[in-house]
Amino acid sequence: MRLFAVLVCLVVLGAAPGWAYDEVTVADGGTVTGKVTLTGGKPIPKGFNLITFPDPVYCGRISTGTGWRLLEDFKFGSDGGLKDVVVLIKDIARGKAFPFTPPTVEAKDCRFMPFLTVVRDQDDVVVVNMDPVMHDIQAYETSHLGPRVLFNTPLPMNPHHPKSGVSAEYHKHIPGEPMKEMIHMTKGRRIFVMQCGFHAYMESWGLAVDNPYYAVTGADGTFSIPDIPPGEYTLIAWHPGVGKMLEQKIVVPAKQAVQANFTFESPKGRRSAHEMVENPHFGPEALGKPLNVQPTLELQKP
Repeated sequence: MRLFAVLVCLVVLGAAPGWAYDEVTVADGGTVTGKVTLTGGKPIPKGFNLITFPDPVYCGRISTGTGWRLLEDFKFGSDGGLKDVVVLIKDIARGKAFPFTPPTVEAKDCRFMPFLTVVRDQDDVVVVNMDPVMHDIQAYETSHLGPRVLFNTPLPMNPHHPKSGVSAEYHKHIPGEPMKEMIHMTKGRRIFVMQCGFHAYMESWGLAVDNPYYAVTGADGTFSIPDIPPGEYTLIAWHPGVGKMLEQKIVVPAKQAVQANFTFESPKGRRSAHEMVENPHFGPEALGKPLNVQPTLELQKP
């Protein structure tokens, strides 16, 4: 439910095509390369008060040192190159073979890794708990029409973890039994999101693809999509934290490369109901009992 207010504000990325994708031999394909950048500086990160969620000591291994956990959903370099952007050719009817391996997402250190994946309608997603604490998977599809629950499934941990008393110094990760669920998107929706029902700062996003002509930007914001049949296409770029899609027309020549760059503007102001507030009454001492929340793995900075 914590995601609902955010999800209804997202715009739809366009309906899936009404025809099947045909696999053909592409002998004279071209390539589109480019870079996605973010302008306007670092957005305000979502902040979560650890004492309002279970397992504050273990999950506080990644925290600010003042009792807050930040969801850092924007990662970009010094030149603005934006990571975790899906770039996709929309409505391409035929092209190279489309093999697809269902993504595996790990719950590790009270975060989902990777933060962003690509998924495919009527295919699976696999989630594995590496932590010594329980997680609960709540998955939604969403668009401007609002969210719809896809599944809600407990994520078991490996029984060889300690039964209790897990401290901030415990860094062992043992995979639990994998959870596998099928994704069934409706009404042309493309956006897929998972959140832990126990730890709201755990999010993983995905974009449903219907053809093999996509890429996810790396740490420098660059991408490359090869073997495209010559022709005119619409290229889209999407990042879950921006909440909108960018698109542009491209013409791909035979056996040549074309450049296509995108620039997102950094979101301004308050981005959600969750935001870090410097207030001593919100720290671990607010519980009225000793609670040693230490960022032994990563000290986050707002």
